[in-house]
Amino acid sequence: MGLSINQNIAAMNSYRNLSNTQNDLSKSLEKLSSGFRINRAADDAAGLAISEGLRSQVGGLKVAARNAQDGISVVQTAEGALTEVHAMLQRMRDLGVQAANDSNNAEARANIATEVTNLQSELSRIADTTNFNGTKLLDGSAGTMQFQVGANGDANSQISVNLTNVDVSAIASNLGNAGASFAVVTPTAVTGAMAFTNGTTDVSVTLGAAGSYNTVGDVAAALNSNADFSNTFSASVNQDNDLVVTSKTGGTVTGGTAATPAAAGTGVGTAVAIAGGLDFTSAAGAQAAINLIDTQISTVSTARANLGAVQNRFEHTIKNLNVAVENLSASESRIRDTDMASEMVQFTRAQILSQAGTAMLAQANQIPQGVLSLLR
Repeated sequence: MGLSINQNIAAMNSYRNLSNTQNDLSKSLEKLSSGFRINRAADDAAGLAISEGLRSQVGGLKVAARNAQDGISVVQTAEGALTEVHAMLQRMRDLGVQAANDSNNAEARANIATEVTNLQSELSRIADTTNFNGTKLLDGSAGTMQFQVGANGDANSQISVNLTNVDVSAIASNLGNAGASFAVVTPTAVTGAMAFTNGTTDVSVTLGAAGSYNTVGDVAAALNSNADFSNTFSASVNQDNDLVVTSKTGGTVTGGTAATPAAAGTGVGTAVAIAGGLDFTSAAGAQAAINLIDTQISTVSTARANLGAVQNRFEHTIKNLNVAVENLSASESRIRDTDMASEMVQFTRAQILSQAGTAMLAQANQIPQGVLSLLR
């Protein structure tokens, strides 16, 4: 190679290598200071896309775990109140057994009835005041609550909690008022309109087309959601999976298609009368009261068992979500996070090369100085 001063190829080569080294050094410093191997899409385009997807899953699962915790709180609130409902029903049953003994005089029976009446009033108050974040849980109005316990927008990411059967107001009503039960063999066959009467008030509820309801609880929820119906009647489901309609204002309940209260509605069987009220004025009345209270205790027991099962499901869901978060976070970390030890090796290499390159560039810049000796 000839000796020239216009083009210093050695210096240019040293500068190019030094520039590459400085670029590597800058990237290493960025990775070491941020802790991320991927700081921009150019660092690893495919890795960035994959890690962002994993981040979405991890973030969604963390929120889903909190949602499941909220679900447990809702269930515990309802089940805790039902604990007291159970205690009151057991006390009412004890009083019924006491009243069934003819050793009681009229005054004693009246005192028993007074306590039972107060307990019935407390049942109604609990049904009206037990709520979670403004949603009443024990009056049948909550229906089916959906809890998002997954990171995706599909049905498998939700858990349904049916509170239709957790209706303490219906229990209080069943103990205090007359009603009727309707066998609903195939809920999907329920269609058209149903009318109910208690002898003084007639109410018609449009239930829509066939296939609208999958369970008897869905039918009860549809009835209770109707303002005209809920002002006078209350719908619930008994232990035999029958639709039970009680009157809040007394009277004998019958029901059927619109404008024909005595007939059966499509998909719904004929009405079977349910005697209302608790009678402690005689031993026979007290025995009937015991049987009626037993039915309500069974209803509450079933409701509490269902709530307990749902709570256990939520707890297992949370454990599964936490494991998924841990594993997905590990996967995202392997793609996106910096391996500090490995990157420190690269940084040290780049740092040494940078120092060497700077020194060599200085030496290369001295090469044209040799031309001056030829000009002397």
